[in-house]
Amino acid sequence: MGTVRITDSVTLDEDELVERFVRASGPGGQNVNKVSTAVELRFDVQGSQSLPPAVRVRLARLAGRRLTDEGVLVIRAERFRTQERNREDARARLVELVREATVVPKRRIPTKPSRAAKQKRLDNKTKRSRVKNLRSGKPDFD
Repeated sequence: MGTVRITDSVTLDEDELVERFVRASGPGGQNVNKVSTAVELRFDVQGSQSLPPAVRVRLARLAGRRLTDEGVLVIRAERFRTQERNREDARARLVELVREATVVPKRRIPTKPSRAAKQKRLDNKTKRSRVKNLRSGKPDFD
């Protein structure tokens, strides 16, 4: 068929996408009972040959509840009243999710607080302790 372009280096093969049209929930009058306008887009993350392994792992983490136990990403689009717009919406959401997964997170470098920061923290604790001690004193009625 074709490909779905995510970034310059990552593309998805359209054969890996499975679309199913189902009935949408919510308002829509009589039309909602007759026409299957909602789209259920399925993409096998674990079995995909298009994605690099690192992107697959990040995508699985980002997908959260939308990922099945078998590693299939399910996106349900029912925002619009037409199949075509829901189809475009589902694909756009998939592209955005995969694009997010292609970004390599910046590695955190652990830092230590400076000596001045430690001293300031301790001074604030001491000051606060004094205030609390003053408040807890029993009143003198003499």
